[in-house]
Amino acid sequence: MTVRTTTRVGLGARLRSATGLLGGFAATSAAHLGAIASGASVLQNATKPALMPLLAAHSVAAAAKAGREAPKLLAPALLLSAGGDVLLQLKNDPAFLAGMGSFAAAHVCYVTMFVQRGALTDRRRALVVAAAYATAWVALVGQLWPDLGDLRVPVAGYSLLLASTAVTSAGLGWRTGLGGALFLLSDTLIATQLAKWRELPGHQFWIMATYVLAQYLLADGTLRHQDRLHREDAEPRTA
Repeated sequence: MTVRTTTRVGLGARLRSATGLLGGFAATSAAHLGAIASGASVLQNATKPALMPLLAAHSVAAAAKAGREAPKLLAPALLLSAGGDVLLQLKNDPAFLAGMGSFAAAHVCYVTMFVQRGALTDRRRALVVAAAYATAWVALVGQLWPDLGDLRVPVAGYSLLLASTAVTSAGLGWRTGLGGALFLLSDTLIATQLAKWRELPGHQFWIMATYVLAQYLLADGTLRHQDRLHREDAEPRTA
């Protein structure tokens, strides 16, 4: 087997791996959302822990397909989110707080990764986006505060990290920006549950639908941004 053939086989295997993992993530997401809609709790509990590990594996494989390493903090952010997903399934107060902590660590990874990749380079734009999200955060926390009880401080602190992800994600492009906004929406729906506000029809379905799409857009947008920077670096510069 020649070097060229070996390389072609290797690239084909990476392509199939990335595509297969993305297909697995999509199928598992559809099964999970379908289980929520039909009330199949066993299937819900079985599929939820697999969502983010599949997306993390796809991200690594997709970067490898392009001949690069995935951003170092992307897989940790997704796997910490998976830890939060599992802990929230336990449905008790200590597990809930631990799950919130796991998601908080995921947001620290996201914010750090986005800043390292130049999310705040356009300072004027970053300030405008930050001001918009800060206004929304103050309004939301102010409305929820009286109804959160002992969870007031943890929810306020966590939501500040969540808003930071939304702000910094917007600096990498519309995909990551939309992902950050949807993550904020998903967790806002959870917060209204904690405050015992009136729920939307299919409330849990919309929590998970926005969450799954948010995580996919954050991961996909980050990888696309990495590819774009690589292409720009590879382009010949004229004097």
